[in-house]
Amino acid sequence: MSTDDTSTLIGRQPVLEALERGDLGIEKVMLEQDASGEQIGAIRAAAEERGAPVQYVPAARLRHEADGAAHQGVVAITAPIRYREVDEMLSDIAPTWDAVQTKNPLLLVVDRVTDPRNFGAILRSAVAAGTDGVIVPSREMAPLNAAAIKASAGTAPRIPIARSDDLAEMLTQLKERGYYVYGAEGTAETSLWDADWDRPVAVVLGSEGEGLAPDVAAACDELVAIPLRGPAESLNVSVAAGLLLFAAARPRS
Repeated sequence: MSTDDTSTLIGRQPVLEALERGDLGIEKVMLEQDASGEQIGAIRAAAEERGAPVQYVPAARLRHEADGAAHQGVVAITAPIRYREVDEMLSDIAPTWDAVQTKNPLLLVVDRVTDPRNFGAILRSAVAAGTDGVIVPSREMAPLNAAAIKASAGTAPRIPIARSDDLAEMLTQLKERGYYVYGAEGTAETSLWDADWDRPVAVVLGSEGEGLAPDVAAACDELVAIPLRGPAESLNVSVAAGLLLFAAARPRS
């Protein structure tokens, strides 16, 4: 498995949640000198319980570690989030065709979303909707860096994420495993409200500007659109992800 090169978690709530869950290895916590308040106290207590050292540093050090992002006086240095291998992740979710039909998993495939904040917001929606796993391309994809983790509100470590060198080929493999693949496309004839979500599904989202790559769109079983009633040409990709994933989650609740 490969790792992302980031190791920074920024902001009070993301750091506190990561410490309380214990699912992200935190090597140390840096607090701004003279930082105080209930949340700061909770962070100190959680760090002590987890055995994570706490350092008190000047604001300039935090600005440097946060690369200019709003740090709220708290930065944690963490072990990198690990990407899974696609086959390994899919086998953990449902190892056989019969298991896929029985478990009825929901997967998310993200094609070339390059803004880390959008990527993080997408992951937050995926976790909230109960998505079983996320697959992204190995190239032309936003990194799982500090900005993405912060935008995910600390939820990124809660969902398995795998990388694929060929998304179109990977979608073919998903179909062979028993998944029905819906691609999001603004001009599609099928509305997301009319799609059949009550089956094993993979939802595929395209890039912010270009949408789905042609070969990725062609590999989908069906394209679906989010009908827009007002005078807007499109939705932010993270908003679209939330709508599609919660439509898919509805028959699973």
